[in-house]
Amino acid sequence: MKEALYRFCEAYILARLQRIRNNIDEVNNSLNSETKSSAGDKHETGRAMLQLEREKLGQQLLEAEKTTILLGKVNASKQSNTVILGSLVKTTNANYYIAISAGKYESGTATYFCISANTPIGKLLMGKSAGATFQFNGKAHKILGVN
Repeated sequence: MKEALYRFCEAYILARLQRIRNNIDEVNNSLNSETKSSAGDKHETGRAMLQLEREKLGQQLLEAEKTTILLGKVNASKQSNTVILGSLVKTTNANYYIAISAGKYESGTATYFCISANTPIGKLLMGKSAGATFQFNGKAHKILGVN
């Protein structure tokens, strides 16, 4: 299951990177295709907005690349009794895969949430082992298993 979850996270980040790169290409094409018009100020405002969009996309690309590096540090085959990066954690309320925030993964009747160790619940889980309890959103949780 951990291998399938890792591949899910990998596909998520690759799709995100591709989407951002495509958006950057579109903005660059728009910037390159704009010609000086007689509108003057309107043209400059449009170019400025496109440049701001390109900067925003550049930041998103940087964050996605950092996430790719983090995912590369996950060892899906490593076993541990305590929650570490790459752990599959079953609790009384949900199942979590500690890697990157990639959303919900469903396999048969089981649902897993791919989360980063830096998320609020990820921080609560890190270092804990089976049998540990914790509070999250005013609700008691118990770790049933760590793999």
